[in-house]
Amino acid sequence: MPPVLAKVLGRADRTDVEPGERAQLLRHFDLLPRGWPVAAITRAFDANDVNLGAWLRADPAFVRPDLNGARLLASGDALQLTQADADAFLSVLRPLFGDSGMPIDAPRPARWYLRLMREARLPTMASPEEALGADLFDHLPEGQEGRRWRALLSEAQVALHQHPLNAERQAAGKPPVNSVWFWGGGVSPDHVTTAHELVQSNEVTLRALAKSAKVDGIDLPRKLGLAGLIDLRAMRDLAEFDAQWLTPALQRLRMGGLTSLDLDCEDGVRFTLRRNQRWRFWRKPLKAFDA
Repeated sequence: MPPVLAKVLGRADRTDVEPGERAQLLRHFDLLPRGWPVAAITRAFDANDVNLGAWLRADPAFVRPDLNGARLLASGDALQLTQADADAFLSVLRPLFGDSGMPIDAPRPARWYLRLMREARLPTMASPEEALGADLFDHLPEGQEGRRWRALLSEAQVALHQHPLNAERQAAGKPPVNSVWFWGGGVSPDHVTTAHELVQSNEVTLRALAKSAKVDGIDLPRKLGLAGLIDLRAMRDLAEFDAQWLTPALQRLRMGGLTSLDLDCEDGVRFTLRRNQRWRFWRKPLKAFDA
């Protein structure tokens, strides 16, 4: 950990919060009614028909069988589909889901949607991040209603398995699209609010939440600019984080340009930095985020 980062985090106020992406984003956005209908939220970002019903993501996925079952290895953006690719795969799925009363479409190549009746009852379904790399069958919906979705998943896998585009993708060194991943079901929330006036992120769910809350959402800049909610979850290099973001932010904090700086970590730790904490010289530098 860079020395400056270790020192300021050691002197900061630390709060243990609920871990996970859902809990993290709900600390910054309030949804009414309560819930987490990601499909409807991103649908409103991708198209103008979100009020036509309930929505469920059925994202393209790559599943690999193994000795004990199968594992989800990639989905959505990781598959690097073009719109032509998505349309080709959907051509074999439309009859399946259309006959079940759930039209499927892809306003974006990586985000496929099923439209359902508003009163549709949906079982709990894991997000791709929760299931990635794990045994597929540990994350499929359960119960009587879940049985229907497991059957639809199997039929979709059969339809996609022999699609000629998969042979082309594999010949080019790309993973096949041999499954879909159901998740994020629900209807559009009536109200979405946030305390932030600006959201800076390259991630679609966060940008979609900003749009629903009617606040400005912009792509993540290369360096610290305007204040607001800045999404740095994709950054893995602490030295880069320190040089490009933390050091400029601390300078602004010392100069009075910021009253406080919150570092909200997805693993369930939140640090609040304030100007007067520089006098906490008796506190030792933080050795690790989980220390």
